[in-house]
Amino acid sequence: MEKGILELHPGLVIGFGITVVIMLLLDLGIFNKKSHVVTSKEATIWTIVWISLSMVFSGVVYYVFNGDMGGHDLAIEKFTQFQAAYWIEKALSIDNLFVFILVFSYFKVPRELHHKVLFWGILGALLFRAIFIFAGVGIINVTYLPEFELLGKEVKINIVLSLFGLFLVYAGIKSWGGGDDDEDKDFSNSAGANLVKKLYKVSDDYDGDKFFTIKNGVKIATPLLVVVAVIEFTDVLFAVDSIPAIFAISKDPFILYTSNIFAILGLRSLYFLLANFIHMFSKLPYGLSIILTFIGIKMIISPWYHISSPISLGIVGGVLIISVIVSIMFPDKKEDEVA
Repeated sequence: MEKGILELHPGLVIGFGITVVIMLLLDLGIFNKKSHVVTSKEATIWTIVWISLSMVFSGVVYYVFNGDMGGHDLAIEKFTQFQAAYWIEKALSIDNLFVFILVFSYFKVPRELHHKVLFWGILGALLFRAIFIFAGVGIINVTYLPEFELLGKEVKINIVLSLFGLFLVYAGIKSWGGGDDDEDKDFSNSAGANLVKKLYKVSDDYDGDKFFTIKNGVKIATPLLVVVAVIEFTDVLFAVDSIPAIFAISKDPFILYTSNIFAILGLRSLYFLLANFIHMFSKLPYGLSIILTFIGIKMIISPWYHISSPISLGIVGGVLIISVIVSIMFPDKKEDEVA
């Protein structure tokens, strides 16, 4: 974590860890112990809970940095960095949820099993995001070029951030309009599915919410395990976009990881809202394309001009709000079916 944060304020780190563990135990162990179809009301409540927890934690971040670790200016900086990184990850993850809907439809996963699949998928994301973020910050810190004059200004260019910026601009332009290519994708031949098939024999039918079943005295995997693997690998692929994007906001791994995880933890409830009201988000892929392109440009020009976190947060939030409003005003004529 950023210089000495664990030593200076271990309570903030420990508090984050305890909060995540308790909420996961409550989610799976109490409120969702039995597989069931998640209603829009339930999804709305959990979405509000997760967003509220995230906002409270950002307030704690401000309080801690304002008191023990630097004063008001640093506290405001860390608060806005958390907020910007959180909402960028939240926004870009929505694109991921569209693919999840296609995956569940492709494998004909019973609706009451969707929550369990997403829960285990998010547990995997907790690990992989930690690897990507902490490794990414380490790589960025050692890839700065010596300061030199360019276009009449002394600049210090980072090779990795510049490449990330170019990639995000390319990804943003390429993704304009959304992922129509995914609709016809054969998910049964994706990397996750092929890995499970290499390790286990897979049954043709689901066996409740079990990942393994017994057939003719032999333990074999169920299609549910295949779906979890596909979801995990899908999240890793989407992290290729979202992780570089948040590096444009901050180089503090603690801020990046905590904001990222809070955003991811709320995805399950957001998925069920999205699945039930997908017609309200038909123009969102265009907004996400604009966000990716903006962040890429921000990274490219950062050696010459710094766009502050509050401005970045305002632009990202504005694009998201406009995308939803336009989606509601001009809905798609075709209705999307959700399995």
